[in-house]
Amino acid sequence: MVMRTIIALLVAAAGAWTAITYPMIGDVLYRTTMATEAFVYGFDKKRKRLGELDVVYFEAENTDKPVILMLHGYSADKTVWLRFARHFTDEFRVVIPDMAGHGETEFNSAWDFSVEAQSKRLVDLLDAMNIDAVHIIGNSMGGFISADFALRFTERTRTVALVDPAGVASPVPSEMEKMLAAGRNPFLVNNREQFSEFFSMTMAKPPWLPGVVLDAMAQDYQQRKPQLDKIYEDLQRSASLEDRLSQLNKPTLLLWGREDKLIHVSSVDIWRANVPQIEVTIWDGIGHMPMLEIAGESAERYRQFLVEQTP
Repeated sequence: MVMRTIIALLVAAAGAWTAITYPMIGDVLYRTTMATEAFVYGFDKKRKRLGELDVVYFEAENTDKPVILMLHGYSADKTVWLRFARHFTDEFRVVIPDMAGHGETEFNSAWDFSVEAQSKRLVDLLDAMNIDAVHIIGNSMGGFISADFALRFTERTRTVALVDPAGVASPVPSEMEKMLAAGRNPFLVNNREQFSEFFSMTMAKPPWLPGVVLDAMAQDYQQRKPQLDKIYEDLQRSASLEDRLSQLNKPTLLLWGREDKLIHVSSVDIWRANVPQIEVTIWDGIGHMPMLEIAGESAERYRQFLVEQTP
């Protein structure tokens, strides 16, 4: 009887230890993999203090080269750009920040996370790095910020590239917009099942990730739910781009995945009709994050665009 009790306690303890450490293992595995990729691709992880905010970013430091500034989307972080960005490290100085409240950059519920505030922080970052002007590219929320940045800080902008950007209302509602209309934000998850549903909406062709990593990501989203909720509320207060698009006078590239479930591809019509100097590429069978789903192909399209803008 005593032996059975001891065995039962050991089994229970092993189960509890596994439950506690399992997501931690996935988190460590993911972070280690991303750090290794960054190193192999020639990126250093750095920090800049901007007043009360400590910004963490990747940089491929080619001091005398033109600068590309790459911005991730809502709830994502700087690592989503790595496989795309590696194609530019020989010819450009590439900077990929974690936006405020994302990744390794700090969050404070008292801060403003609107698009306008994030654009201003980018200027502060460029000033701290002694960078005059950039080629700016952003995905989703990062695309919204990129366009806003180019409109507000024209003299700091060389070109603009937007990858499935937010910022305008799509004529056809996306799956996410239908969920939001029904009162549920798919980014705010309460369990593993909701995370799986959300993750399947982000890409049509996601890179393979082991289950332990996906479980760790699911736990991370659950833990960050209050933080993401605050950021989302601030983003909703941001001024729409639609009335300002005609003022976007920089060479602009718009990239989109036709299977995007977060922002419907019909948004392309709004951008194309209003931005004076715009080129558009739409990929069939690709979702919200072409720079991850088809990193090489999307990087080649961006490189072609940059070459076209070189005097």
